[in-house]
Amino acid sequence: MILCLVEHTQREPNPFSLEALALGRQMAGQVGAPLAAVVVGAAGRPAAEALREYGAADVHLIADERLDAYAPEAWAESVAGLIDDLGPQAVIAAGSDRGHEVMAHVAAITNLALATNCLSVEPGEAFLVTRQRWGGSLLEEARLKGPVKLLTIAPNVFAAALAPAATFAIHETRPALTDNAFRVMATQAAAADAGRLSLADARLVIGGGRGVGSAEGFRALEELAGLLGAAVGCSRAVTSAGWRPHAEQIGQTGERITAELYIACGISGAMQHIVGAEGARHILAINTDPDATIMNYADYAIIGDLHQIVPAIVAELKRAKGL
Repeated sequence: MILCLVEHTQREPNPFSLEALALGRQMAGQVGAPLAAVVVGAAGRPAAEALREYGAADVHLIADERLDAYAPEAWAESVAGLIDDLGPQAVIAAGSDRGHEVMAHVAAITNLALATNCLSVEPGEAFLVTRQRWGGSLLEEARLKGPVKLLTIAPNVFAAALAPAATFAIHETRPALTDNAFRVMATQAAAADAGRLSLADARLVIGGGRGVGSAEGFRALEELAGLLGAAVGCSRAVTSAGWRPHAEQIGQTGERITAELYIACGISGAMQHIVGAEGARHILAINTDPDATIMNYADYAIIGDLHQIVPAIVAELKRAKGL
């Protein structure tokens, strides 16, 4: 059996978890084993039912209401209990913040090896994996050994795809969890702004760095983003200065984008930022410094003052749209 941990948001399976499930389906076919999923929390039933369309023959629903709130140790103990009961060949999770954290706890509980941020997996007695290291700047080939292989999958590598299961069943289980397992838990989640594009999903991203100059300086970038239907992102220097929220940070400790076009305004191009931006198909840099590091990664560049260039682009777009 290949077992996949599926996260859920607003009653729907998390898109990155569906990518992990796609890899699990591929691996299950390679080793001739069934594909199963685990969904944590009683509120995850709608998400569990949706997995029928993505190839999971069996979904194990950890139906404990206390697990509806994110509690990493309790989630991990639940998954570890399923490993004991089911004996899967591998357990896969998305390479998300939660996926990494829960699987790290699972590895500690079970004393099994964990390979994170995998880009490819070749099953065998030992799994041959290629994975990202050092924020994506290094690729490592490794052999993952052990009776059960634990993996997390790098986002935006495997494509989620519909593949309805021939048979389907949801199995409810209630593990015996102590209060100690809930010593760390999320008590509140910030709601996303209605109608606001997420950086992970946006096909066009406008990013601002220290060169924007201030929080007020982002108004022009917001206006440009509104005209283009783009999301707004920023560098770590901007969040450190308090100009924009951390949720908009692009980089090693922020979001990683896969946009068709990333317009980087006033961003020098520190490696931590490039790690988050290099997934974009094209990069347009607007900077006064022709020797800025980001120029080494940009497909196009405008050398000049963003405070003149961005308003000029906005004005031209408005003219073209008749606004």
